[in-house]
Amino acid sequence: MTLYPMTFEPLFQERIWGGRKLNTLFGKPLPANTPIGESWELADLPNGQSVVANGSLKGRTLRSLMQQYGDAIMGRTFSGAFPLLIKLLDAEDILSVQVHPDAEACRRLGQGEPKTECWYIVAAEPGAVIYKGLKPGTTKAAFQKAVENGSCADYLVKVPVKVGQCHFLPSGMCHAIGAGLVIAEIQQPSDTTYRVFDWNRIDAKTGKPRQLHIAEAMESIHFGDAAPQPPTTVGRLVDAPEFKVDKGHDSPGREVLLKQGTMRVLVVLTGGGTITAPKAKPLTFAAGQTLLIPADCECVIEFAKDTEYLTVT
Repeated sequence: MTLYPMTFEPLFQERIWGGRKLNTLFGKPLPANTPIGESWELADLPNGQSVVANGSLKGRTLRSLMQQYGDAIMGRTFSGAFPLLIKLLDAEDILSVQVHPDAEACRRLGQGEPKTECWYIVAAEPGAVIYKGLKPGTTKAAFQKAVENGSCADYLVKVPVKVGQCHFLPSGMCHAIGAGLVIAEIQQPSDTTYRVFDWNRIDAKTGKPRQLHIAEAMESIHFGDAAPQPPTTVGRLVDAPEFKVDKGHDSPGREVLLKQGTMRVLVVLTGGGTITAPKAKPLTFAAGQTLLIPADCECVIEFAKDTEYLTVT
């Protein structure tokens, strides 16, 4: 079978810190009266499977495609889960202070999956910030004490953010997303998160604080790492072993040829257009959509509007 560019049904995740901006910005059909913090745009996890929304493979899960067409999708001999997880996040409120483990921490703990990620700032309210890494000189003992007395935020690096910035967060970096942000998140395919502090928040559904994972977080944080990388805004945004992210910006009427040989994921930030491939119905795309372009697929993108997008490989 000849593969073709695919879009997927979003998987909406209710979160205590979520809001409704994914509907107002991108027209996502959010469930009513529910704070949606995450839309999983492309996922191949045990607790979340993307389903094809277009073409002859409509209704198939990403996992089933990887099992049948993994080599053709990836452009090389490949088995296992799809190696990326793409999300859109709506942080109406601040997220917990947390960390994702690296492979070595997962081995020490005997659980979890490593997760390196990046955040592209799609929308930001005035004064919005993220917390990115620990202040220089922070020791494990000092941070442990701060966690116990509720002052660990004093040790985090508070970073003002702007639309168009991309922030790289390797596994082991303590972090938190501040309130008033919409973010495109590209990451390894893992849902392992260890919360170390949740701002003394109470979950309205349970009347209790959310679960923390302090022991696991302390084992996973990289104390003494170098200062976090500054944000990038143009060209190659991320060049890491786990994934690479490039930013594109094209004007109406421009055509771009994507040749075979490389698997690409397009995350459309603004604008829209049409993508055509041999033996496939043309696919119209718009802001807020994520497209998977298999490696064995050659296609042409024609932009109908001024369009910004991320290309993930």
